[in-house]
Amino acid sequence: MGNYYKDHDRILVALDCIIFGFDRNGLKLLLIKRDFEPEKGSWSLMGGFLNRDESLEDAADRILHKLTGLENVYLEQLYGFGEVDRDPVERTVSIAYYALINIHEHDKELMDKYSARWFPIDDLPDLIFDHNEMVEAAKSRLRYRASHEPVGFELLPEKFTMPELQILYEGIYETELDKRNFRRRILSMNILTKTDEKQKKYSKKGAYFYRFNEDKYEEKVDKGDNLTFKPIKL
Repeated sequence: MGNYYKDHDRILVALDCIIFGFDRNGLKLLLIKRDFEPEKGSWSLMGGFLNRDESLEDAADRILHKLTGLENVYLEQLYGFGEVDRDPVERTVSIAYYALINIHEHDKELMDKYSARWFPIDDLPDLIFDHNEMVEAAKSRLRYRASHEPVGFELLPEKFTMPELQILYEGIYETELDKRNFRRRILSMNILTKTDEKQKKYSKKGAYFYRFNEDKYEEKVDKGDNLTFKPIKL
């Protein structure tokens, strides 16, 4: 078969993963310290190159698993970044993905191996190339998704408190939320199951644990209920 593409340029395809996590202190971003030139020693998103025999999704899964050890996590393609001079070494187009993981389940030994570290989303270091732009695009997409779908629960453990849920949404929207309005809005959806257990680590009174009820959520979606997760600001 003839080489019909012989007169066209060969361009590298990279994948970069914006990895979000959450703990009680807020929304976090997982970054690695680059161990090769250019920009050796600078902070970077986790990335890699597309292999000839894999799809974009398979490559993104591979890269994510390489750093976190996790599989079957929320992973969504974001945008393509293709400025001519975005990589000073060679012409490279990057396809960015963002992932939502349970911060308590990732492999800490792998993090040490790749000099990875969690950073608060509102206190990030300057990143290499166009990675800052990728992060801003991912934050915008996450805010949109979180206002229409229950993707925020992907970042939480199976059991969580209402204060933890509010801290998460405040991190996603980067704004302070009214406690009473937030609680009323979330509970009115009737998609959470309250447990008999309490989290007493942070106060004597404690806060009840809740679980996200996916069956109730799917039932409401099937009925055509208009659910909006965007909480009311102060």
